[in-house]
Amino acid sequence: MDDLGSVPWPPTPIKTERLVLREPEARDRTMFIDLLASPEVNTYLGGPRPRDELERETPDVPERWPGSFVVELDGTMIGWILLRRATDHRRPAATGKADLGYLFLPHTWGNGYAREACTAALTWFDTTHPGEPIILTTQSANLSSMHLAAALGFTELERFEAWNAEQWLGQRPPASTV
Repeated sequence: MDDLGSVPWPPTPIKTERLVLREPEARDRTMFIDLLASPEVNTYLGGPRPRDELERETPDVPERWPGSFVVELDGTMIGWILLRRATDHRRPAATGKADLGYLFLPHTWGNGYAREACTAALTWFDTTHPGEPIILTTQSANLSSMHLAAALGFTELERFEAWNAEQWLGQRPPASTV
């Protein structure tokens, strides 16, 4: 995956009704480690990474690049939105397109935060990359992610086998045609 190219970064923090999307800061390091080490968060992503490995490898300011948004609620990181260019995707239909990913801490699930944050990130993307579609890949067994993808306007392009599970590849059309 590659970044999104030359876009003004970091953007002014994006405020929604309940959340703030901003670039990662040093104070977020522990929460990034919590996300990547969580068995629940990584159920459909190949499993958690060992916490001691993450402690050694995570930089002071993690994941700081255009398209990487911390999702903050009441001053605390609760999730992470990723928008990257899918340059090495397994499926030709996705190659070169922008790819949306998201991770949220389990205690925040079921409150609509992912939908609210992803909608804000997609609006930002539509402004910085007008006319571009966006793809999303998730395991078809991840029903919550499948529901979120549909709510965000993604429709199925194809299903395929990877990582010992059926994967779902969806695409959201460019904003000008939504």
